Amino acid sequence: MNATMLRKLHQTPWIWSFVGAVAVWLATIAFTEGQGAGAIVTAALSFACFTVIVGTGQMLVITTGPGNVDLSIPATITLCGTVAMKVMNEQDSLLILGIVAALAAGAVVGALNYGLIRFLRIPPIIATLSMSFLVQSSAIAYNRGLRIKPPPALDAFTTGDTFGVPWIAILTVLFSVVVGIIVGRSYYGRAISAIGQNSRAAWLANIPVERFRFLTYVASAMLSAICGILLAGFSGGPALDMGSEYLLGSIAVVVIGGTSVAGGRASVPGIWGAALFMFLLVTMLNTFGASAGIRLVATGLIIIAVIAIAGGERESR
Repeated sequence: MNATMLRKLHQTPWIWSFVGAVAVWLATIAFTEGQGAGAIVTAALSFACFTVIVGTGQMLVITTGPGNVDLSIPATITLCGTVAMKVMNEQDSLLILGIVAALAAGAVVGALNYGLIRFLRIPPIIATLSMSFLVQSSAIAYNRGLRIKPPPALDAFTTGDTFGVPWIAILTVLFSVVVGIIVGRSYYGRAISAIGQNSRAAWLANIPVERFRFLTYVASAMLSAICGILLAGFSGGPALDMGSEYLLGSIAVVVIGGTSVAGGRASVPGIWGAALFMFLLVTMLNTFGASAGIRLVATGLIIIAVIAIAGGERESR
């Protein structure tokens, strides 16, 4: 019985991201002799939410097959956060209108990404990277160096908590549960997994391959828009570089969380574990006095190790 349970745990790829997060947290509080343990958890839950949201969109894109990736996420976060704050104009009465405007902007970016890939036959990595330059330029022109504060209601929600549990974390957990159900049990979830495993076989099985790819790129951009809204509210307004760290972050949490980089297998719980692990790792390195360069090197080595292990398992199968 115990051996069976251990074997199942070993075969569950996302569980190791949570194991890593707990190990890093324990190492940190051991170094600080227990001081600030609760504050670290609260901060981890808050900051991980943004990575979870964009990581979920990246996960959907990567699941559709090899080569599919969305590199326009940072620019989309910046543009949509800026659009939301300018439309809201610091007024609670315009909160819904600002959210709708940001989501619409995100949907347009996602549709344009797919258009470049589908109709101009540009590889996804090049198409989305090119789009990111256009989107970032649009954000700069629209922002004009202004930093508009979020409406009081949005500010209160993104920074509020109950017994140390941030409200934004509660919302993101509920969001992850819904996405997990969609990916695991809905026709859409089964379809993108089938497309990622073998797109031609999926097409022969009457799955509308291109329609689902279109929906996936649009979903990724709209999730980036949601992240932009929440991040602007959390940080006191939009900034032109506020999405920069989520280029590496959105890909890292997908890989570390157990989603197959070759497509066909998604892992929603793993994104949470990986996001917490990434934040806690940076916190630990900061606590130990490590420089920014060392933090980046450590992150890169971890991603390479995970990809190598995943690649070895795939080859052996």
